[in-house]
Amino acid sequence: MSLTGRPLLCLLIVAVVAVLAATVWGWGRLAGPGVRMVAARLGALALCQALVTLLVLVVVNGHFGFYGTWGELAGAAGVGGRVVQKQERGGGGVTATLVQRKPEVSIGGTAKRDGRLDTVDIRGPRSGLHARGYVYLPPQYFQEGGTRRFPVAVVFSGYPGAQRNLITQVKVPQTARDEVKGGRIQPMVYVMLRPSMVKGRDTECLDIPNGPQTATFFTQDLPEAVRNSYRVAEGRQGWGVLGLSTGGYCSLKLAMRHSDVFSRAASLSGYYGAIKDITTGDLYGGSQAVRNENDLFWRMRHRPQPPISVLVTTSRTGEKNKDETQRFLSLVRPPMRASSLILDSGGHNFETWRRALPQVLRWMSHGLTV
Repeated sequence: MSLTGRPLLCLLIVAVVAVLAATVWGWGRLAGPGVRMVAARLGALALCQALVTLLVLVVVNGHFGFYGTWGELAGAAGVGGRVVQKQERGGGGVTATLVQRKPEVSIGGTAKRDGRLDTVDIRGPRSGLHARGYVYLPPQYFQEGGTRRFPVAVVFSGYPGAQRNLITQVKVPQTARDEVKGGRIQPMVYVMLRPSMVKGRDTECLDIPNGPQTATFFTQDLPEAVRNSYRVAEGRQGWGVLGLSTGGYCSLKLAMRHSDVFSRAASLSGYYGAIKDITTGDLYGGSQAVRNENDLFWRMRHRPQPPISVLVTTSRTGEKNKDETQRFLSLVRPPMRASSLILDSGGHNFETWRRALPQVLRWMSHGLTV
């Protein structure tokens, strides 16, 4: 039974109603003195409270999409599947792999008319990390003799949001499909992931000293695995990255630090410096230098600005990153270029990101070439 599906929600609603009704109806029988009666009353109340709490958690998870599957909740990555392709690169014998799995979510239609959504596992030999994600291939991928290559947009969800939010809530592939059909963007391949692959830890897309090497995964392992498995652009001019919230910060940082990999980056409601809280732990290994390198404001002042184009979004009312976004824009200098999308109103939520997405995809599309 799906963690975010309607059957689980309906089952819990029925269970809550049944247990509450049974408790009210049978309360008089539990009203006697003695340890057993007291324990029975406490047990009935605890069961009611537990079921109501569980129902609330499922509703909240369904809305925000923190976890998409039971395996994701348990931190299980799973095994098996089919290796799409494996090619040796550079003679080193170490290659990232992308494995297609049984589809977890669908956008409907047929591949030649609506595109195809693949569920994939990506394993990185350099980082030692493993990510579950989705790859959307446009209808044109299955046309024109099967030889055309396509630009790539890597798309990050927020943290701790599940990557399926990008499909079920923000509707990235559906929006891309409609924009292509309307002639407003070019066909592209979209690789959709979470910004962190470590159970219970927000790694903020950096190589943590003596810890997870997340930046290495996203800038070395991921591009290699995608290039080995799909007909996509080889060079940086065909690769962009965009994300929501934490994913927005990751997108800007990865492009700024690795302009040889990404030529464009879009941040939807992102921030500009790695946070540090209970979910991140020690990100910097006590190193001020590592902290500085992951602070985008510090980089703008102390490092040469990279030859990339960036787009940042915020809202005049409803977003907390408005002032920081304006500050970031004021620091941009050539060869870096910046654009902004500022909504009149909109909070830090899926509805706001859905409204901004068409313009973000148009901006991304118009700057990528194969």
